[in-house]
Amino acid sequence: MVETITVVGMVISSMAISEYDKRLVILTKELGKITAFARGARKQTSPYLAGSQPMAFGEFTLYRGRNSYTVTGIKVREYFSSTMSDVESMYLGMYFLELADYYGREGIEATETLKLLYLALKALIKNIPEKELIRCIFELRILVINGEYPNLFQCGNCGAKENLDYFDLRHHTMLCHHCHGNIPEQERVESSTLYALQYIVTSPMNKLFSFQVTKPILEQMKRIIREYMNKQIDRKFNSLEFLEI
Repeated sequence: MVETITVVGMVISSMAISEYDKRLVILTKELGKITAFARGARKQTSPYLAGSQPMAFGEFTLYRGRNSYTVTGIKVREYFSSTMSDVESMYLGMYFLELADYYGREGIEATETLKLLYLALKALIKNIPEKELIRCIFELRILVINGEYPNLFQCGNCGAKENLDYFDLRHHTMLCHHCHGNIPEQERVESSTLYALQYIVTSPMNKLFSFQVTKPILEQMKRIIREYMNKQIDRKFNSLEFLEI
């Protein structure tokens, strides 16, 4: 009798590999990012048809081969792709899947990333908060989970925790007004912007998507996070080509 395991996860990519089969990449709580084959998943009568789509979240029963897993059962809890209300939300959700794939590793449990992904897709469906803020939250928090986030809590030069009003992209840190010298006014970071960024870093996961910011604050958050991510991440994400048109 073949021994199987059941894991909680989300399909982050799906590829046809024959007339009837699919190759799935699943981000799992227990095993991290894994590759699994769903035999017959492309057939209209297949029990794996819906559960082998990207953004399908649930329980996957698998048996392990030499180099990959084979799906023997799927119990879907959420079909996120079927409940997206617009094309922008769909592509943003796909971008989140691509980021999760970028950071995912086999054998390293992915509880925090999976929970972040689940909550971000839930927020997209509700459209609360607005999409650009959801994106900022997801981007910064996935950096936090992977230990790559910038210093947002003290001056990178003198260690001060007050009067932090400039983000030094070169050194990945905030600077206080005593240390950064003269800067263009448009690069001065508002205290509300810094508070929002710090909140994303430290907030309990279930509180992450529970706040709003003004448009000027959101624009500052976007600038800081995007510039930092462009420096840290060496991959182009296909879904961003649509989002940034």
